[in-house]
Amino acid sequence: MADNERSDACCTVPKAIVKDYAEKGKYITVDGMQTYVTGSSSATTGILFVYDIFRFSPQGIQGADILAHTDPSHEYQVFVPDFLRGQNIDPGLFPPDTEEKQQKMNEFIGGPANIPKTVDKVSATMKELAQQAPGIKKWGAVGFCWGGKVVVLASQEGTPFSAAAEAHPAMVAPDDAKGITIPVCVLASKDENPDDVKAFGGALTGKKHIETFGDQVHGWMGARAKLDDQRVKSEYERGYKVLLDFFAEHL
Repeated sequence: MADNERSDACCTVPKAIVKDYAEKGKYITVDGMQTYVTGSSSATTGILFVYDIFRFSPQGIQGADILAHTDPSHEYQVFVPDFLRGQNIDPGLFPPDTEEKQQKMNEFIGGPANIPKTVDKVSATMKELAQQAPGIKKWGAVGFCWGGKVVVLASQEGTPFSAAAEAHPAMVAPDDAKGITIPVCVLASKDENPDDVKAFGGALTGKKHIETFGDQVHGWMGARAKLDDQRVKSEYERGYKVLLDFFAEHL
């Protein structure tokens, strides 16, 4: 595919809606979970979208819609399952700067947001989606914060995904990269440990795009995106443009 073809498509990323965002998709049930689905039902490429621990935020849903509806030359159907099954983390726990907040955070990560169990849920969900969306022949995945860790661990040997991406990833561990052979995109914020991000990228053996948005906070492409800030809004849009470019090349 020619470089200018990808650029032409990705330069059409719509301006983010600051407030009162109107969803373009609908909610269905997948493997017993409420799941937001958006994009053309005739698409032959799917993207599993693993949200951050704030679940269905307007910023995240808008991001899923951007991936599904922006590039007419690459149609995607995007699925956002409720892996946390209705259990929200209290936004008041951020930042976890007291012992009590940290304890509650740990309880949530060890309970509803247990990562190994969620990775197992991803496997079951993909099997269910193969039955519900048989027209989709190729899959990608993208995860945000906690969801980025889930996607990375679900992208190891035997993965159903042909390409994977993560934005402002949580718990970056270079050892996680060693079992990944598919193309990977990592969009880090200023808050991730830069040495860990560099080491993770260095351990990837396949095609990769590693980029740090150096003036953005952890969460700028998800629920913590303050879209009424022009700089954040611009980098939110640019982040989804990078994802579109990545998936256009590798899916």
